[in-house]
Amino acid sequence: MEKNRSAKMRRPLRVKIISMGNAESGKSCIIKRYCEKRFVSKYLATIGIDYGVTKVSVKDRDVKVNIFDMAGHPIFYEVRNEFYRDSQGAILVFDIGNRVSFESLDTWVQEMRNEFGDKSESDNMVVCVCANKIDSRPRAVDEAEGRLWADSHGFHYFETSAQTGEGVTEMFQALFEGVVTTVENGGKKAPFTTQLGYTKEQIEVIQRLKNSKSDCERLGISPGATKDDINKAYRRLAVLLHPDKSVAPGSEEAFKILVSARTALLKRCS
Repeated sequence: MEKNRSAKMRRPLRVKIISMGNAESGKSCIIKRYCEKRFVSKYLATIGIDYGVTKVSVKDRDVKVNIFDMAGHPIFYEVRNEFYRDSQGAILVFDIGNRVSFESLDTWVQEMRNEFGDKSESDNMVVCVCANKIDSRPRAVDEAEGRLWADSHGFHYFETSAQTGEGVTEMFQALFEGVVTTVENGGKKAPFTTQLGYTKEQIEVIQRLKNSKSDCERLGISPGATKDDINKAYRRLAVLLHPDKSVAPGSEEAFKILVSARTALLKRCS
């Protein structure tokens, strides 16, 4: 029995990986950065499906990785829908400077689940979310929001740059290790554990405080609010964001904005 198991472990393992995400989010560039150790600066849209093979060693096993880079444009749906099934892992990519690409992630996940014949197959697929182009600014999607979305779906999250290579190798290593572990576990994905320690409400409040154009909007009150209204709104938000209690990224900056907004509004009521 042990001899047969050892022989099986020596045989190369074949796995199938797909890419998902809107056009121009950088899927192909991430794959080329990892497989070819180079960055292609000129944008060339993927037509239908691009296919590649790479060999890696994971957990003392030789792994042959078949990568199907799927075009992100809607017109290629009829082409890419043939490639979802039998996939064991996926990179789900969005551009941090393009909020639409982030908001489209739910649509991509739904498309993936629709194309799998067996729901358990899609549930057991290892998915790494790539917040790509972190070398560029300004950001339209904060890291905290991206991590929270990935966490809520049981996906891994990485901040990546296809141009500099930051985060790319780490992402693929985690993806391959997750897939190999799933295969060795009979196709069942290991339980996903979260260590974020913050909530969607906290992230939404932080974003509102940072992006609002008026102090009333920041506190979520009307222009004619009384001192009691201002203080009540302040206390509710302070409980959520106090730096001593909140670990959400951006809490300290947001709390300072909150204090400043409350001070300015109370002066106007004097």
